Amino acid sequence: MAVPQNRVTRSRRNMRRSHDALVAGNPNECSNCGELKRPHHVCPSCGHYADREVVAQANEVDLDEDAA
Repeated sequence: MAVPQNRVTRSRRNMRRSHDALVAGNPNECSNCGELKRPHHVCPSCGHYADREVVAQANEVDLDEDAA
């Protein structure tokens, strides 16, 4: 069973964890609408990927007019 022989100091523990930090993503600009999107992913605002429309966007519906 793994039992530490000596106490790990704060310095050594923190040096070990120095590479564990998360890195912020690098968003790209959509070639169709100009919004920021994740690289190699479909644009969430317009549904385009590689200059093609992959996901059809639904038209926005005004709920006030439908209720009347």
